[in-house]
This record gives sequence, C-alpha cells and structure tokens, in this order.
Amino acid sequence: MDSAKRMTDFLMRASTAVVDAILPPLCLSCRRPVARDGGLCPACWKELRFIDRPFCDVLGTPFAYDIGSGAVSAEAIANPPAFYRARAACVHRGPARDLVHRLKYSDRADLARWMAGWMVRAGSDLLADADVLIPVPLYRTRLWSRRFNQAALLAHAVGRRQSLRVETGWLERVRATRSQVGLNADQRERNVRGAFRIRKSVQPDLRARKIVLVDDVLTTGSTVDACARSLRRAGADRVDVLVFARVVPGQDIAI
Repeated sequence: MDSAKRMTDFLMRASTAVVDAILPPLCLSCRRPVARDGGLCPACWKELRFIDRPFCDVLGTPFAYDIGSGAVSAEAIANPPAFYRARAACVHRGPARDLVHRLKYSDRADLARWMAGWMVRAGSDLLADADVLIPVPLYRTRLWSRRFNQAALLAHAVGRRQSLRVETGWLERVRATRSQVGLNADQRERNVRGAFRIRKSVQPDLRARKIVLVDDVLTTGSTVDACARSLRRAGADRVDVLVFARVVPGQDIAI
C-alpha cells in the first residue's frame, strides 16, 4: 500500500469517526436532521438532479427527450473527446454543488463514501470491465496546501465498493496551472495543455489497460481530456471518465 493510499484511508476513517461520534445523522447537504447517516433531507433530495437516461452516450450530458439508444450529442460529434465515455451522478447545482465544495474545501472527507455510492450507480457501464481507477492529480504544491486530493478520495471510495485497483502515482501533473474557476472553454484547454504525463516506470503496466479517470466535477472536459490524451499516448486501451457532478450545456461554468 503506497503512502498516498495510506493517507487517504486514514483521512477517511478519522473524519468518519469524528463525525459519527459527535453529530447525530444530518443531511449531507444542508445539515438538517435526517433519519440515518448518508441521507438527504426531503428538500435537498427534491433539488438534487440525478443524470439518468436519456443522455449522450459519449459525454453523458442529459437529453431533453429520448432520441434512441446510443445517441450522441452534436457537441460530441463536432468535438470528439480524447476519452471514450463520460458519466456523472448528478448535475452540478444546489445540493450537489454543496457536497463538492464541502468535500474539497471544508475537510469533509467522510462525504466521499456517500458520493461514491451515487457515482457507482451512474458509472456501472464503465466500471463493469475497468482494470484501474486513476484520480485526476493535483500539482504537488496544491496537494501540499490542501493536504489531500478530493479526486483520490472519491477514487478510493469507488474502488472499495467495486474491488477495483486504484493508482494515484501513474498520472502526474507536472506543472502548476491556474485555477479553472472563471475561465471559459478555450482558456481552460490552454491552461491544462501539457500539464500531465505518465511516469515512464509504469508505462508497461498501463499498456492495454481499461482506465477510468475519476474526478469530482466535469465542466468543459478540458482537464480530463488532457489526462486522457496522456494515458492513450502511453498505451491505455480505453479511457473513460467518472465524476460526481457535471455542468450541463447552458449552465454557468464558474465553479
């Protein structure tokens, strides 16, 4: 077990133990009392928008109506991504956005196990024959300041549920990038261009693998696209993307 996984598991256990010991069951989003751990209150549950079919088979963006099995959006046809398929549990708004922010900025590592449950449901077709889960990495200075990578927390939580291998050291972010918040699609793509690489020592093990990239939020897809390109150049057989929440077309991407 590598040091990153040990730290992730410790954070998950410690955060969960503290929360369980001190607090009664509360809504994961608004913190109102609920009947059991890991639930949402009726008001938050009503606001949470899960992404179910019909959706684009490539990008996972929801369709307004069913246009047939395997349908692909105009966006995916016009700008094919480097990854094969993307799936998200819910739309990034309301309670879903609150959960992402609490996981990332409020030291709520305990949320990852509940969020992972919804991700497993959304990504069942990706996970069925996946070989390895790889979280989108942080640059070392940001990882040091934040103390954990929220994508790694989610990847390990999904991996435990599905008995899937998680590799946090195969994909590296090799240069610092500015925050993607507030950038448009073109700026985001330029911001992460050339920011990721595969460690040479792991390339033989990666070759011909079916990879699922894991992250918390998918916005324009520029970050996971850059990651997928690096993985495919290194010989990965297929790269899919699984996130907790995604921005949908027409939605403000400032997250």
